[in-house]
Amino acid sequence: MVSREHKRAVLHEKLQLLRSATHSRALSKTSIIMDASKYIEELKKKVEKLNREIANAQNVLPVVTVETLQKGFLINVSSERSYPGLLVCILEAFEQLGLSVVQARAICTGTFCLEAVGGDITVASLDAQVVKQAVVHAIKTCSGSIEQE
Repeated sequence: MVSREHKRAVLHEKLQLLRSATHSRALSKTSIIMDASKYIEELKKKVEKLNREIANAQNVLPVVTVETLQKGFLINVSSERSYPGLLVCILEAFEQLGLSVVQARAICTGTFCLEAVGGDITVASLDAQVVKQAVVHAIKTCSGSIEQE
């Protein structure tokens, strides 16, 4: 049979371990437990924040590549996920640049994939990097408005 003194010593040792693990400076049992409770709540908040960050990281923006052609650009956009209105946002970016879509193939269900050839007489004033930046900006704007809903 375990004596009261032994139980008390074991309890004291466990409280000291708890005090150490939670970085508590408290001396009374109640204060140590209260500090531990606060520490656990802080850890829960950190876990929730990290889970949100992981979820956001998994919502990676689409990959955009732009190649210069003789009379225009070949624009490829691919993503593991499609957003409502994403194709429209990209096409509006083309319009703002003065690019007309000469040929395009798009998949918007589940994943998103767009291969488009854009060109026009004003293309001479554009370079591939400007087109890519405009498309990426349109995607960020579109995906940002979806996340706010």
